[in-house]
Amino acid sequence: MCHLQLRTLIFVAWVLGYVAFLLSVRRMWSTKYVRSPLVRSLFLDMVQESEAVAAETQEWYRCCPDLLGESLQPLFVQSHLDEDTKAFLKRSAEKSGWLFTQLYHSLISTVLGPLVSRTSINGFLGRGSMFVFSTEQFQALLRIGPDWRAERLLDLGAGDGGVTEVMGVHFRQVYATEISGPMQWHLQRKNYKVLGIDDWQHTGFHYDVISCLNLLDRCDDPLHLLRDIKMSLVPQTGRVVLAAVLPFQPYVEVGGKWERPKEHLKIAGKMWEEQVTNLSNEVFRRAGFEVEAVTRLPYLCEGDMYNDYYVLDDAVFVLKASDDSEESAQ
Repeated sequence: MCHLQLRTLIFVAWVLGYVAFLLSVRRMWSTKYVRSPLVRSLFLDMVQESEAVAAETQEWYRCCPDLLGESLQPLFVQSHLDEDTKAFLKRSAEKSGWLFTQLYHSLISTVLGPLVSRTSINGFLGRGSMFVFSTEQFQALLRIGPDWRAERLLDLGAGDGGVTEVMGVHFRQVYATEISGPMQWHLQRKNYKVLGIDDWQHTGFHYDVISCLNLLDRCDDPLHLLRDIKMSLVPQTGRVVLAAVLPFQPYVEVGGKWERPKEHLKIAGKMWEEQVTNLSNEVFRRAGFEVEAVTRLPYLCEGDMYNDYYVLDDAVFVLKASDDSEESAQ
């Protein structure tokens, strides 16, 4: 009995000591109590890193409208880091800290990498969700309110449907395409109608909005894709939401390998604004589209054990079918 009481007292003392230690550490890391030169240096490094992240996020949205083509300047929509984006970054950082989960993911990726596409591996593991725009940013681009509704949305290359959810609330019917089997399962689980990659153009109906997010640089024949999209839109009112990673570097994922596409679009310009202008004037116009709005956004992906998140530079366009006959004349 005495031994049991002694063990209980030791355990309680250990718990109280541990709690006291945590509280002292918490006090130590506040600026008011940082007296040790080493600790103060570490704290300042953390502050500087936080400031660097803040500066980086501001850079994600920077654009010099004067460097855009004259016709694009009034169409540019300035975006900002908003609450939805911050929430995605926070979730990504939390997942990155799940050490054993990340080790498991790394092992599976190493084993399956030579045989299976990265997209399918991510779908199997339930990781690698993407973030292109928030609800607020999507509504600003399309110039719609929260209560706006239309009949059909088609999301091409929808992945796990994370971005589809942002758009889908505005539509009565949501369709999607995805070449990866595991990703198709995620889409079906969310009750989206998954269409074959060669079937969505031949359904017998049109779509009010077709999204083509970061797909143009990952398909074999991008101009053919754009023309199919135009033919599948509701006449006059149909719109395309298209995102393109810049600088434009087209590759097609085949199994675990990356290959050059059959039709390689060459986008001129070194700066973001120059490539946006070239896309508008040379690619979209050839396919029979004109730009209605454009913004600069980060294309975010959940991270791993090495990085909280990954980011690429996106240009996001709203396109409508052009009234001219340039395409039919070619």
